[in-house]
Amino acid sequence: MSEARPGQVADAVSGNWVDKWAPEAARPYLRLSRADRPIGTWLLLLPCWWGLTLAVAADPAAATAYDAWIFIGCALGALLMRGAGCTWNDITDRDFDGAVARTASRPIPSGQVTVKGAVIWIAVQALLAFAILLTFNWLAIALGVASLSLVAIYPFAKRFTWWPQVFLGLAFNWGALLAWVAHTGSLTLAPVLLYLGGISWTLFYDTIYAHQDREDDALIGIKSTARLFGENTAQWLRGFLVATVLLIGAGVLVALVPGENLIALMVAFIGVWAMGWHLSWQLIQLNINDGANCMKLFRSNRDAGLIPVLFFAAATLV
Repeated sequence: MSEARPGQVADAVSGNWVDKWAPEAARPYLRLSRADRPIGTWLLLLPCWWGLTLAVAADPAAATAYDAWIFIGCALGALLMRGAGCTWNDITDRDFDGAVARTASRPIPSGQVTVKGAVIWIAVQALLAFAILLTFNWLAIALGVASLSLVAIYPFAKRFTWWPQVFLGLAFNWGALLAWVAHTGSLTLAPVLLYLGGISWTLFYDTIYAHQDREDDALIGIKSTARLFGENTAQWLRGFLVATVLLIGAGVLVALVPGENLIALMVAFIGVWAMGWHLSWQLIQLNINDGANCMKLFRSNRDAGLIPVLFFAAATLV
């Protein structure tokens, strides 16, 4: 494994592209956007791709070349908005982060970036993301703007509720609604069910993530589902797993049954079922008292979320 480089954040993988290849002056800002820890971008992006691929599978004849731009635009937007959201999170949590071993090396508490510099960096990322949003239809634009309130509230949730992961889920899965609307021009029940399933999925993976900081969070008074569930975490996660599969599966049913294509429906359902098995594997492997294990399983949710994307896309071909 490569040696840690100056300024590297503690939970970043050694030898990541930011610390190895990015211009030195840009590194603190890229670290602030978590570009050296891309799992969050994936977790924000994948519900967007669920919404788009399922919408196309529901009516393949309506697919156009513009859908390729929606696919790419969602990826660029997720990268930028995740960066802006993380920057906002680090500004609001700078005092907390300095008191937690895993986060004390982040750019603001470690002194790599000033608060003023971070605010400017938020504006740059948000404006670029807004420019991409303007290429979608008016309802998708409205949804994108509405999501900003969720992004603004999330960093404060851990101060007043034991369920901050719900607020993260509300923000991180909004793309399932937005991408569906960008393709279809309307909002129906199917993407709402995908959205709710994504929130349950977020409760699953972010509870695992939060167990890394359980002891430090208790010392400084930060609330989380990891602290709330404690030794009963596995039982709660099992419930979130079931809810995730049922809700996403219901979304598939609502979207594809009207098309009367049984093969496409079966292909899409296999994807949901396979995602459920991946989450079950995570639950079997989980050791809430091992931070490295929690981080490894948290990161594996990129693969879990990609499974429905691949199967929904395959359903469009049949």
